[in-house]
Amino acid sequence: MSHQESRRTPAGAGPLAGVRVVELAGLGPAPFCGMLLADLGADVVVVDRPGPTDEDLARHNLLNRGKRSVVADLKDPAGRRTVLGLAARADVLIEGFRPGVAERLGVGPRQCHDRNPALVYGRMTGWGQDGPLAHSAGHDIGYIALTGALHAIGRAGEAPRVPLNLVGDFGGGGMYLAVGVLGALLRARQDGAGQVVDAAIVDGASHLTTILYGMLAAGRWRDERGVNLLDSGVPYYDVYETADGGHMGVGALEPRFYAEFVRLLGVRDQVPPHREPSVWPQLRKLFAEAFRTRTRREWTEVFAGTDACVAPVLSFQEALADPHLTARETFTTVGGVPQPAPAPRFSGTPAAVPGRPPVPGEHGAEVLAEWDVAGAAG
Repeated sequence: MSHQESRRTPAGAGPLAGVRVVELAGLGPAPFCGMLLADLGADVVVVDRPGPTDEDLARHNLLNRGKRSVVADLKDPAGRRTVLGLAARADVLIEGFRPGVAERLGVGPRQCHDRNPALVYGRMTGWGQDGPLAHSAGHDIGYIALTGALHAIGRAGEAPRVPLNLVGDFGGGGMYLAVGVLGALLRARQDGAGQVVDAAIVDGASHLTTILYGMLAAGRWRDERGVNLLDSGVPYYDVYETADGGHMGVGALEPRFYAEFVRLLGVRDQVPPHREPSVWPQLRKLFAEAFRTRTRREWTEVFAGTDACVAPVLSFQEALADPHLTARETFTTVGGVPQPAPAPRFSGTPAAVPGRPPVPGEHGAEVLAEWDVAGAAG
């Protein structure tokens, strides 16, 4: 079985079916939050800016999958009225402007709550709505640098490794905005009172490191890079090169998993007690030499289905064809574009089939009529 052209359920399904979301177009974490909500069945309407459109680029912007698009110029009174009309009929509005920009455009929390007191107003920034850096420009790497998260990622004696923008923009940003919005939405359904959700990447990325602060306080983590249990400091939680230049990821932390790992690696009779840090350089050398005796495919076959906690390091393209991920339909194909399927999964209200990303303004008349919003959209 390969990744499927369509998932199990029709559009409009999912636990958030019936929830209306307005997303003021932006980049990165706020659109990711909107994608999550759309994947779960919400009707997410993106308010795009007017101007020339690269249709091919728009069709491949997967963060906009499953959404609908209207065009409105927020610097024009008519465009502002359109957004406020949508907000009046929405459950949620999300924006990713710098602090104060939405207010200057006339679509800030006060203006929206005047028309819809139950609205959940989600705000996504890097630095937060207040603080010395609130009005400064920034990107993912700077946010995680300030929180200590970037410092902790990498090998001993080397510079920190950039973890794509998964830790900041998406893990610490868009995901936390989604959680905050859903929490506030639940509250609004109980008492009819909306509120502002201030989601900052510096807050979310810091929150992701909570377990490490506990280990640090307990003396089980050193505030250094590449010397700890989960950062390649130990030889049985690391990545090793194979004979063909591939790599295997090893996470044999628990004693019984470690025992299975060294048995299948073929070095059980050569390893000293592995909990003693003084032998870790010897173990690392032994493991590295062993892995270089076979190809990644051969080692994958050796460790497949075992409790050794070893897995091949796959590329994006290779992951699409992995047997386990294929069996679970972890990936899907929409409009000819392979992509991750919605997650997580729900037994009673399965997530919707992702729709293709829209071209800006594609659903203007449709949305305004359906939501009963006076005005015109491009």
